[in-house]
Amino acid sequence: MQRRSFLNTVMAVPAAAAQMTASTNPKIEKSRVAAIDALKPSKKNLEHGLELHANSMVVESYGFSPRSGYDAEAYRREFEAGASGQELEDLREEMLMTRCVTDARDREEYKQAWDASGVTCVFQNAGEEGQDPMRLIKRLARFTYVTDTLADFVTRAAFPDDIVSAKKQNKHALYFSGNGVPVTGHWISVQDELRYIRIFYQLGIRMMHLTYNRRNMLGDGCAEPANGGISDFGKAAIAEMNRVGVIVDVAHSGWRTSLEAAKASTKPMVASHSAVAEINRHIRTKPDEVIRAIADTGGYIGICCIPSFLGRSGDINAMLDHIDYVVKRFGADHVAIGTDVAYTPSSSDGLKLPGRRSRPRFENFWPPDAFGNYPSQHASMAWTNWPFFTVGMVERGHSDEDIRKIIGGNVLRVARAVLPYSPPV
Repeated sequence: MQRRSFLNTVMAVPAAAAQMTASTNPKIEKSRVAAIDALKPSKKNLEHGLELHANSMVVESYGFSPRSGYDAEAYRREFEAGASGQELEDLREEMLMTRCVTDARDREEYKQAWDASGVTCVFQNAGEEGQDPMRLIKRLARFTYVTDTLADFVTRAAFPDDIVSAKKQNKHALYFSGNGVPVTGHWISVQDELRYIRIFYQLGIRMMHLTYNRRNMLGDGCAEPANGGISDFGKAAIAEMNRVGVIVDVAHSGWRTSLEAAKASTKPMVASHSAVAEINRHIRTKPDEVIRAIADTGGYIGICCIPSFLGRSGDINAMLDHIDYVVKRFGADHVAIGTDVAYTPSSSDGLKLPGRRSRPRFENFWPPDAFGNYPSQHASMAWTNWPFFTVGMVERGHSDEDIRKIIGGNVLRVARAVLPYSPPV
């Protein structure tokens, strides 16, 4: 579909959806065209889906708010000055996550992407993968800084009601997730080792990965061939997360660890960004037994936008196939969308920064993957195409009530159910 044809198609959308479709950003428009070409929705379903999306509370179960671009000149200065690989990695992350505050061009594109997505809140990846508290705190600090500085546009949600307030104020929000359970490794006692769960909760973290691909002291990650399950310490960590008010996330955990975690949790728990193994058997997908166990806690599986995890066509239709499967087999109360992808600004497209050779990171333990990835797959599931996820569900006959649950209602419900109390009004 050509740009003019697309614009003619959406010109008649209701006023509620006008902000989402008003962008003239060529990158965003190109992705929209890819989604329309893949979905081929009727005009009626397109208009209804866009209006439904605009009027709904849209909460992503796991992902990334729009990224910023690099200051390539500043980066090269540090590289030439001899900065270490870790220093350069920290600098890259700092730029990606915070230049929307300091650079006017990045800030404008940051806002364009948010508005095009129609997303109210992202369950934001706000902790570097691992368990060391000092490592985990870096992203948390960066996104706290962004929400403190740009609070008139994007706010940090400490509680679910803050997300609702953001929607009413036509703002956006971040609800923080950490990519690991913080432990010191001192092993003085179980209670001493788990004390940082409460501290990170107080800092705003509302969800934590039990494991990240690898085995740790809590259980086996999804890439461990032994599939060893959860440890006694892992059960103690789950109990503490339940007590404090942190959602247990097994997106990167092994199948047995995921199953045993669901049986151990007394609160709803989730696989925040995953897919269905019955459709595509992959270490990052979940089999029916695990999805059922998660659903029995009152939780959900968040369907991601990673082509190789989805299989089949690997595009927006494949993602919708996984949603359809969970709805039919487990019910609309137990599925959400956690894209695990981010919008990157046009200034970063094709940009190559120098780097220092280093060994693979410990947690990047991944088997060979022969699945073909194509630009059209990624384009159809671009983060700014969130409105077309809703359009696709309308096209497939899901009810408005079920769609509202899938695009945000379920995340809010679980977020409320896990908290030990409600904040004073």
